[in-house]
Amino acid sequence: VYSMAKNMVIAGDYKNKPIGSTMKYLTIKTGFRKSVPISKETVETYEIVDEEHRTKAMSAIGRGMVGSLALGPAGLLAGLSAKKKKTYLVAIKFKDGKESLIEMNNIMYKHLVQTLF
Repeated sequence: VYSMAKNMVIAGDYKNKPIGSTMKYLTIKTGFRKSVPISKETVETYEIVDEEHRTKAMSAIGRGMVGSLALGPAGLLAGLSAKKKKTYLVAIKFKDGKESLIEMNNIMYKHLVQTLF
């Protein structure tokens, strides 16, 4: 259990790249003035990963074998109504086929949910 979120990609594509925020969406900072947007236009699916599923998701993303990650309205509500956490793990599958496991704090998580809702 972490005390503070890293706000970065911890596994998969873009590993060790930090997460940033714009008014419209979150980004993965890939270089000087370069970033990958995390938006409805770029994300195919995403899933909130709880501690119980963390090891499995990290392993799957590490092998590049995550299947279709889908988060329907019921899953979204379950994620929002979960206990208050300081750290969230989110598995994202991009439309270009890349996959990332992102650790983020509550502020970034709320921004992500609002962006992708």
